[in-house]
Amino acid sequence: MSLPAVLQAADVTPSPVPSETTTPAVPSIRDAHESAAEAATWVEQNWSTWLAIGLRVLLIVVIAAVLRVFVRRAITKLIDRMSRTAQAVDGTALGGLLVNAERRRQRSQAIGSVLRSVASFLIIGTAALMVLGTFEINLAPLLASAGVAGVAIGFGARNLVTDFLSGVFMILEDQYGVGDTIDAGVASGEVIEVGLRVTKLRGEGGEIWYVRNGEVKRIGNLSQGWSMAGVDVQVRADEDLDKVKATLDEVAEKMTKEEPWNELLWGPVEVLGLDSVQLDSMVVRLSAKTMPGKSVTVERELRWRVKRAFGAADIPIIGGPAPAPDDTPAADPSAAVAAPSAYASTTSPQSLAATPLTPPSVTK
Repeated sequence: MSLPAVLQAADVTPSPVPSETTTPAVPSIRDAHESAAEAATWVEQNWSTWLAIGLRVLLIVVIAAVLRVFVRRAITKLIDRMSRTAQAVDGTALGGLLVNAERRRQRSQAIGSVLRSVASFLIIGTAALMVLGTFEINLAPLLASAGVAGVAIGFGARNLVTDFLSGVFMILEDQYGVGDTIDAGVASGEVIEVGLRVTKLRGEGGEIWYVRNGEVKRIGNLSQGWSMAGVDVQVRADEDLDKVKATLDEVAEKMTKEEPWNELLWGPVEVLGLDSVQLDSMVVRLSAKTMPGKSVTVERELRWRVKRAFGAADIPIIGGPAPAPDDTPAADPSAAVAAPSAYASTTSPQSLAATPLTPPSVTK
């Protein structure tokens, strides 16, 4: 009888036979050859595409770099030409009147910096978008995200953007520059530095004002074009007008011919006539067109000369009527004091006569 028949008859299950452990299959040389053949086939099929993309990216980068260098050099040459023009005119009389070397230098440097930055941003940004487009990347979500981020940054830094844009337009329009005396509303003084965000002013007391360009709503430039000097002379109402006018004409003619006032004055000093007439005084006004920013200097010199000329001509300059002499005698200070009373002395007859009455006795 066989063993399986015996086990079946005894109803005994055989013990499990342990299974053999599986080991990872090692690729054979044939499998490696097939994989290499597939990779070579894929490279052979796509190498032209990748080469075209790489050459296109390289061409974009090279063109962007060359264009950026060319544009920056062109801007630099333009700014240098502007500076050389300013330096050529600076030594002449016209340069002293109309051109300030430091102002032109800072203005040209600021304009050049802005133009170079804008050109670099546009060229590099356009090249980056073209490179991404070469790789067939969808640029719509990127541009939308950049637009939203730009709006958010604009709202968050709106004061900074306002200051920057105001500074750019201020420089491009040449509203003021270094050396100008301006009234910016919030502060006034001489401009010592012009920036894209902040303008520095030197006040009359020597203080330095830092004015944000976005905060300036109006600008009064006292150093452009020409200035007007005006002096008011107040004399008595009974003064001889012909004598006053002749004296003022002599002062004006003499000042117009003397140096350095003949260079500061851009026109003759004119006696405009009576500016106002009152019961006790009258005002004669003088006016003259001067160099920009020199009106105060001319006014001070003109007042000095008018005062000396009127003193020599015995014409008083007053601020009101002269006091009239008072011929009435002075009042007696004792006139308002009352005479002493007779009842003030206890020995006077009036005091003795005025004896008090004896009060009546009160009996209970």
